[in-house]
Amino acid sequence: MSGARSEFQTILVTGGAGFLGAHLCRKLLAQGHHVACMDNFQTGSRAAVNDMLANPRFSLVCHDIVDTLPKNLRPTQIYNLACPASPRRYQEDPIHTVRTCVQGALNLLELAMASHARILQASTSEIYGNPQVHPQHERYHGSVNPVGVRSCYDEGKRCAETLFADYARVRGARVKIARIFNTYGPGMAPDDGRVVSTFISQALAGEALTVYGDGSQTRSLCYVDDMVQGLVSLMNSPESFRGPVNLGNTEEVSILDIAERVSGLCSRPPRIAFKPLPADDPALRRPDIHLARTHLGWQPTVPFQEGLKTTYAYFARRMGETAYRA
Repeated sequence: MSGARSEFQTILVTGGAGFLGAHLCRKLLAQGHHVACMDNFQTGSRAAVNDMLANPRFSLVCHDIVDTLPKNLRPTQIYNLACPASPRRYQEDPIHTVRTCVQGALNLLELAMASHARILQASTSEIYGNPQVHPQHERYHGSVNPVGVRSCYDEGKRCAETLFADYARVRGARVKIARIFNTYGPGMAPDDGRVVSTFISQALAGEALTVYGDGSQTRSLCYVDDMVQGLVSLMNSPESFRGPVNLGNTEEVSILDIAERVSGLCSRPPRIAFKPLPADDPALRRPDIHLARTHLGWQPTVPFQEGLKTTYAYFARRMGETAYRA
């Protein structure tokens, strides 16, 4: 079986035990597909996929895509989500982060060629760096520091996009490239260092919310269900549309506003503590999603405040908080 028009696919999801990957696996299983979840558990967890293990159409493969891939894989579609996405996690081992982005992409592209599979690269808004164009559109080439503390991720993802584009041009690979903007929702790890999970975890622990700089830097936060739908829509879009395509929420909010909204969900609002801004922290983030609307018929549907309440409630249950009020 090959091609996106087959009713059911055999789908490999690398990074499938991570936050976004686990949600994607559930979506694909619900659609009737066979799903192989591959993860090295550097940041993913078995707990994230426990609910799927009993499904006969689901398999879990413990493997690092930097290494030679298992010989028995014959997917018809591949979603490459393998790479830590939070600055705290990808900076822990920056060399491995680059290898995951580059060597991992090469290994998966070769598998896609051998299997005649479609392959989707989960790229990132971080390829725009600290942008000089706002909102960011796909024609903008970005402003990235190639030797900064975040460059292992930013430049690694940029190089992966290059590989995908060149495999398509030179070898006829059937590729899709998604540039994912900030995603949040139930299932995030409390300690992953992303802004929503960090603020909620701090609030539930009775700690001050840490805002770097003056909090005026902005993010555009997309609820995980919307993001998963965007990825599936891109994978199954017409063969001629490869991307790159921005997937994200156009509702732009400041870091300080996010902190204040989280505080407003608490029965005992925490104080806000300001600290110096980290190096290369982007000042602005908002996607231009004209291409996604035009080619995929996709745009986010979950308002940020609604998604934030759902996410807070998930963390409150997980952390045993009783003081939550919606």
